[in-house]
Amino acid sequence: MRFDTLAYFLREALVGIRRNGFMSFASASTVFVSLAVLSLLLVVAANVRNLAEYVESQVAVVAFMDSRTPREESRALEARIAQLPGVAGTRFVTREQALAELKEMFGDRADLLEGVERENPLRDSIEVRLADPRYADQVVQTLNAAEGVADVKYRRDLADRIRRVGEAVRIGSAALVALLGTATLFLIANTIRLTVYARRREIQIMKLVGATDWFIRWPLLIEGVLLGLVGAGAAAALTWWGYQRLMTEIAQSMPFVPVVPEHPLLTQVSQVLLLAGALLGALGSSISLRRHLRV
Repeated sequence: MRFDTLAYFLREALVGIRRNGFMSFASASTVFVSLAVLSLLLVVAANVRNLAEYVESQVAVVAFMDSRTPREESRALEARIAQLPGVAGTRFVTREQALAELKEMFGDRADLLEGVERENPLRDSIEVRLADPRYADQVVQTLNAAEGVADVKYRRDLADRIRRVGEAVRIGSAALVALLGTATLFLIANTIRLTVYARRREIQIMKLVGATDWFIRWPLLIEGVLLGLVGAGAAAALTWWGYQRLMTEIAQSMPFVPVVPEHPLLTQVSQVLLLAGALLGALGSSISLRRHLRV
């Protein structure tokens, strides 16, 4: 395609957008809302998956010892647990070590734990890493039956709950994106239809002088793609701004919560949004051209 021809198509597309000002704005706005929801879905899904993987990567089973249990007995229990089938390794954590690790997790907000240091409420614990989750029940039963163990936590349950919440969020968001996407196609199709109607005489003249169908259709397709890209660009910009603000807030108030870094997540999300916006615009234009361009 020659450059002057492409410039003509682009100029005609911009004329169509300007001519249908309100409908063009409504179409781009609907693309923006649809893709903003899609970006939220992608960002939430990535962080839910990251959180679940983080929880699973941590100790699978933790046994909290009774405060009256001597540490010699706790270490003996640790050695016994390490011999069980399916146990990849164990680690005995004193209450002092646990508090130090908690302060490290809080980072710059470690000052919040100053009052806790005087009377450490944490307990000694035995952390158990599993080579195979199928042995978890056996390990948990052994720890529950052991003398001196006050409580046993199995973190796999937490990871499973996080995954179920993430799945519910994905399903709900996907349904909302589908509804908004349908509305977007409808609005873009109607915007292109108005362009066709406003230029019907011009199109008839172009046909009479030998213009091909695709020569007439290209500006209308480009118009739909531009509307989609404008809405997608706005959604991508909002995603970058919102996610950076969110990361700052989480880093300050909840530094122990694992968050997916903005790079390359936001770059990938932006690419998806721009591609989706262009496809929505092209599809909306195609629907309108097939139904309404009868010249």
